[in-house]
Amino acid sequence: MRFGKVNRFIAQFTRRSVVNEPSLAASDFKCNFQAVPTLLPKHAQGGCGSAASKFFKTFALFGAGASGLLSFATVAYASDEAEHGLECPSYPWPHKGILSSYDHASIRRGHQVYQQVCASCHSMSLISYRDLVGVAYTEEETKAMAAEIEVVDGPNDEGEMFTRPGKLSDRFPQPYANEQAARFANGGAYPPDLSLITKARHNGQNYVFALLTGYRDPPAGVMIRDGLHYNPYFPGGAIAMPKMLNDGAVEYEDGTPATEAQMGKDVVTFLSWAAEPEMEERKLMGFKWIFVLSLALLQAAYYRRLKWSVLKSRKLVLDVVN
Repeated sequence: MRFGKVNRFIAQFTRRSVVNEPSLAASDFKCNFQAVPTLLPKHAQGGCGSAASKFFKTFALFGAGASGLLSFATVAYASDEAEHGLECPSYPWPHKGILSSYDHASIRRGHQVYQQVCASCHSMSLISYRDLVGVAYTEEETKAMAAEIEVVDGPNDEGEMFTRPGKLSDRFPQPYANEQAARFANGGAYPPDLSLITKARHNGQNYVFALLTGYRDPPAGVMIRDGLHYNPYFPGGAIAMPKMLNDGAVEYEDGTPATEAQMGKDVVTFLSWAAEPEMEERKLMGFKWIFVLSLALLQAAYYRRLKWSVLKSRKLVLDVVN
């Protein structure tokens, strides 16, 4: 709207100044531009009609070009936002530091959120129950958790498939038998596997948290068809997944208040661990290597000084007589 006002202002003065030049008198020129003397150069105020007309034409063209360029940039930014989604904020995740580790209590709460909220639609096909041992649960707790599911195994000695209780080596169960069944149950949308979701999305952790907590009512002029929900952080703004995190949706075992933001933070921490379970070991190994290489660098510096001290401290005497 500001660009439109600028264009109307420029066009108004252009119409007042740019007239048929052969019929324009010097006295009329002075009268027409007494209201805006600061916009004219000195030679234009002296009565040079052609120079003033050329000046205002150039000024008008420059203003129109600048406003058009800014309008194009605004439209391009708006279209990019609509296509790729709103840029999500950057959150201070406690495990992002160089020597920081995961919050294992948050991983356990996040696994609880996944089990009770996300697992009905989303799979985690790359994670086994044994991966949780020592990270969020004890071995006994994990074995009891795995035994609650039934796994199709076989064939047996008779060549038939059978079901058995789950064990530590089993992967997390799949909510659907295949992709077609998943699409049929979700109106054509396919819920993605969450094993590597924080690595598979740009700005992964921030994006997933913003998506889970970013559901809004659609703004004026935005139409969302039935079966979809408005979320500005999702590309296109319309997502098939409804808002799943609501205050009190989960009752944490440790008594932590289950607010929307708390559940979002915990489940994103759990998904970050699932995508990088080796992060803590990698950071620890990197710190050890940096320490060892630092000692080697000090030793190399001392050895260099020891060997080169003789050469750098010697004096050359030139006997020009003999």
